[in-house]
Amino acid sequence: MIPFNTPPVTGNETRYILESIQNNKISGDGPFSKACHSWFEKQLGCTKALLTTSCTHALEMAAILIDIQPGDEVIMPSYTFVSTANAFVLRGAKIVFVDIRPDTMNIDETKIEAAITDKTKAIVPVHYAGVACEMDTIMEIADRHNLFVVEDASQGMMSSYKGKPLGTIGHLGAYSFHETKNYTSAGEGGLLIVNDEGFTERAEIIREKGTNRSLFFRGMVDKYSWVDIGSSYLPNDLSAAYLWGQLEVADDINNNRLQSWHYYHDRLKPLEQKGAISLPFIPDYCEHNAHMFYLKVHNLDERTHLLDFLKENGIVAVFHYVPLHSSAAGQQHGRLNGIDNYTTSESEKLIRLPMYYGLSRADQDHIISTIFGFFQEP
Repeated sequence: MIPFNTPPVTGNETRYILESIQNNKISGDGPFSKACHSWFEKQLGCTKALLTTSCTHALEMAAILIDIQPGDEVIMPSYTFVSTANAFVLRGAKIVFVDIRPDTMNIDETKIEAAITDKTKAIVPVHYAGVACEMDTIMEIADRHNLFVVEDASQGMMSSYKGKPLGTIGHLGAYSFHETKNYTSAGEGGLLIVNDEGFTERAEIIREKGTNRSLFFRGMVDKYSWVDIGSSYLPNDLSAAYLWGQLEVADDINNNRLQSWHYYHDRLKPLEQKGAISLPFIPDYCEHNAHMFYLKVHNLDERTHLLDFLKENGIVAVFHYVPLHSSAAGQQHGRLNGIDNYTTSESEKLIRLPMYYGLSRADQDHIISTIFGFFQEP
């Protein structure tokens, strides 16, 4: 079987993990964590970067930092992973879902303002597939209504909007280093991106179980104690060591994935031209990271048959997500504002093809020829 995903391995991860063990610094914020933090702050140009145990936890920290309270409303797309909503629901927020754009599968920026009420606290754009949302419009709306913007850039490492790295445009941002992402910290992990300096000190406190431990180790207080709410959001240094082995060659990983992405796109273009499928759309304002390659067929039934056909031919392809507004928890903790013109219908057409660092041309050729075979094209 050609797998849907293989976690990236560049060769130095094992050496760095052993080095971390030998340093006797395997708990949070050890030498490799600090190296990763410095790399991200330089690469992203953000105020502060803090590794977390998951993107879910980075989003939970963001919800605490912007002081989400019971009854607050948070606007986001329904087409996203559950963590995007859960992080704010845990603080008592009501989620207000809006429709997506059918071209990028991102939140429809023209639908956001109509969803704003006097209870709205934040907008959470999700950069699906590492393709940027229309952030100028979103930030203008947020500024005019005095709202926070938390970017869910879980899929967006090495992607940008008009030259700005995803996650660095709103007040806060979050990345994922889960094993399915372009870069991973031993299977799980995330990053909180702080762009507003006013959040920096409290972010460190929340991440350290509500203590001022980070200030203590920098010599800014003579002892550390419990000063705020928080939890244990910092990962061990072994995970950072694994991630560091990939950050050293981040451009190589990115370029390899982009080559695979363009190979898919170029070879499958004839099927799109004949109207059999639709291929991803990349706006001019976006540099994407080839996080995924997806195609869309005409309807749910055709998708089911194509997925089965791929599986019969030794190819693991997947679909996602079930729109959150139609889920049991989504209906309990949120509501859809406006009409679901595209969220459900477009989600039912989408198939994700195998995409990972080191995907071979031979495997891609087999995948592509199988897709052509399904549509009975030579």
